[in-house]
Amino acid sequence: MTLLLVNVLLALAWGGVTGSFTLLNLLFGFILGAGALYLIRKEIGSLGYLARMRRVVSLTFLFLVELVKSSWTVAMTVLSPRMDIKPGMFVYPLKVDKDAEITMLANLITLTPGTLSVDVSEDRRFLFIHALDCSDPDQLRHDIATGFERKIMEAFR
Repeated sequence: MTLLLVNVLLALAWGGVTGSFTLLNLLFGFILGAGALYLIRKEIGSLGYLARMRRVVSLTFLFLVELVKSSWTVAMTVLSPRMDIKPGMFVYPLKVDKDAEITMLANLITLTPGTLSVDVSEDRRFLFIHALDCSDPDQLRHDIATGFERKIMEAFR
């Protein structure tokens, strides 16, 4: 049973004990349940879903920052009188191995302007990426590894 379900059940139990199932009272019971689960997190062997939620928010924030930065870079590249770019493709070795993680990484790369996930190798070990400016593919690999891929592994493992 997931901790979120346990927390919801604790909130419902709180509503039953107090005899009030109003939204405010159930929210209070949910907060009390989250606090209780936080106190016993070591005994149940889980960091809890609140820590995971924090990591997912961190991944979302990273994506938004990268979206703004790459949008600005692409806009400046397109608006500049001379485009000094070297478009190309490169292969990215994947550390993530689950289908959902690979899909998320590929989608985050595609949603970021200037890059496009083209394909995943059949053995799911490599991701083929097209970049608007592929003058330094090693730097692009490093940015993906220390950015999106690291945050995905932190959030979903």
